[in-house]
Amino acid sequence: MRNIEDEWFRLVKGFTRYLRLERAGSENTRKAYVHDVNLLRKFLCGNPDAPGPLSVQRPDIQEFLKELTESGIAPHSQARILSGIKAFYSYLVYEDVLPDSPAALIQGPVLPRKLPSFLEVHEVEKILACLQGDGAGVIRDRMIIELLYGCGLRVSELSNVKITGIHADAGYIQVTGKNNKERLIPLGEAALISIRDYQEKVRSQIPVKPGFSDFLLLNPAGKSLSRISIFKFVVQAGKMAGITKKISPHTFRHSFATHLLEGGADLRLIQEMLGHESITTTEIYTHLDLQYLQQVIREFHPRSQKGS
Repeated sequence: MRNIEDEWFRLVKGFTRYLRLERAGSENTRKAYVHDVNLLRKFLCGNPDAPGPLSVQRPDIQEFLKELTESGIAPHSQARILSGIKAFYSYLVYEDVLPDSPAALIQGPVLPRKLPSFLEVHEVEKILACLQGDGAGVIRDRMIIELLYGCGLRVSELSNVKITGIHADAGYIQVTGKNNKERLIPLGEAALISIRDYQEKVRSQIPVKPGFSDFLLLNPAGKSLSRISIFKFVVQAGKMAGITKKISPHTFRHSFATHLLEGGADLRLIQEMLGHESITTTEIYTHLDLQYLQQVIREFHPRSQKGS
């Protein structure tokens, strides 16, 4: 048993080094993967006939997952643990320690689709109605809401919007999304007005620090406005409007997609504007109530037309 423990320790150490040097994952991801592999190690080593890490078979891992289920571990946590184990054995295959991975064909638990909350149109209008006036904070927050809701931006994208990326004459804004992928999003009239008001009445009064002259959103110190600050401003605006729903910048992104779809926009176009690689991701961000679906069937399905 001691030799098996030593073998686990040696291979996990190599896996840790591999994650740190060759994988671009975060420190939190590295720690989580190592933790997941150690959970499997502890489970297997509790058996007197425990296989070594290189002798583990698919049924061994499946039995471990069964134990997680019986212990009350949530499906999302199970899926994350399995991904760590898969990464460990993929590493061993990559290093030619094993010919193939015993975890490769194991499917994780079916995860429920949890839709983030979204705002109704009148709720968005209620928030914007509270952001009227000439105060610097009000003008800034109104622009933040107009861009989050009017363009479906991620909070990280908004905090990094550049002035050179705003093409007012053409009516587009250029943003940099995940994996440094750039995209153009149409700008509505309300968003353009808010941007102009912010630049003329607020931003022009802020002494800009070197290196931040092209950032649209600035903090009072003249540096780019942080995502945390944007989050706080959005939450505060929701409270001012008396909205009881839990609100975050992402709530407006989801509302953007929901209202476009309900208005008849094509899902592929929404995917493009949100910057999703896969259409299935966009489907998670959409929410259709039964009444709307029934309306679509009545209007567009040939067997639902009058006289059919």
